[in-house]
Amino acid sequence: MIIRIVKLEFKAEEVPSFLAFFEERKLKIRAVDGCEHLEAWQDISNAGTVFTCSHWQSEAHLETYRKSELFQVSWAFVKPKFVGKPVAWSVNKITEA
Repeated sequence: MIIRIVKLEFKAEEVPSFLAFFEERKLKIRAVDGCEHLEAWQDISNAGTVFTCSHWQSEAHLETYRKSELFQVSWAFVKPKFVGKPVAWSVNKITEA
């Protein structure tokens, strides 16, 4: 399993629109083959910074999603709302407390 964390920096006025969009799309994304978990986090000191965290069975599952129409349509909606470039990490969990 891999964990995908994406840091998204939004124009302040675009955050409510993104959060509503995420709420509408989250069940569709969670239903994608290989997606085991999905959530969004908001920075407590900068409301314009949002992180998404998703768990995937494999990199291949993540890549299939990233090439899907669902992702392409979602990205086209979200991309103009950014104030900075998104930063993404794909990581493996090595320990849990």
